[in-house]
Amino acid sequence: MKPPSKSKTLIDLEKLNTLGSEACPACGRKFEFGEAVVSACGNWEGQKYIHEDEATFDKGTNSYHDRRHYEAMKKSSG
Repeated sequence: MKPPSKSKTLIDLEKLNTLGSEACPACGRKFEFGEAVVSACGNWEGQKYIHEDEATFDKGTNSYHDRRHYEAMKKSSG
């Protein structure tokens, strides 16, 4: 199953203002205008926006996860 294209968001001025000075919880970099982000699960509570290149799409749950968190989950379950 291919990741749903609706789940990817480009950082526009409104989203940038909403996120404020918040950094990406997956990599720590600040979000910039025009970057692709996805709503993902990770070592935090709930869904948060992270850079698309920091995410892994899980076909089983049809959702994105922080790639480091996802790899650790797979390692511990396998």
